[in-house]
Amino acid sequence: MNPTDDSLLAPMPGAQRREIGGVQVDVVRTGEARVKRVVYPVGFRWSKNMQPVVGTPLCMHAHVGFLARGSFHIQYADGAVEVFRAPQVVAIEPGHDGWVEGDEPAVLIEFDFEGDTVQRLGIPEIHQQARPAAS
Repeated sequence: MNPTDDSLLAPMPGAQRREIGGVQVDVVRTGEARVKRVVYPVGFRWSKNMQPVVGTPLCMHAHVGFLARGSFHIQYADGAVEVFRAPQVVAIEPGHDGWVEGDEPAVLIEFDFEGDTVQRLGIPEIHQQARPAAS
């Protein structure tokens, strides 16, 4: 299918487009926030595709939004795992590796405040696995 025939992948008026580590990112500013459409290709893995570009051992950004297509597997440094399958709301804390599962790209509609996303949305600064309540 031609991307222009798919409204989820079609060009967005007013968006700034860039590609980084094989990921297509379209960004529109709205007020103090940004709305992004992020298209992760089949076979994408953060530690393989983005780590060499970014230079940190794990992704240190928070991701909050709506997974509109595809499936994404997240693994945190402490071993915790989350799997997101469209359609699903996502909230991913900093300190993770992630990869696309399956044979279709993952399309995430993401909302952020650039460097202030964690603070503005009240997300932990780094993932910490929940501990069982004491009995």
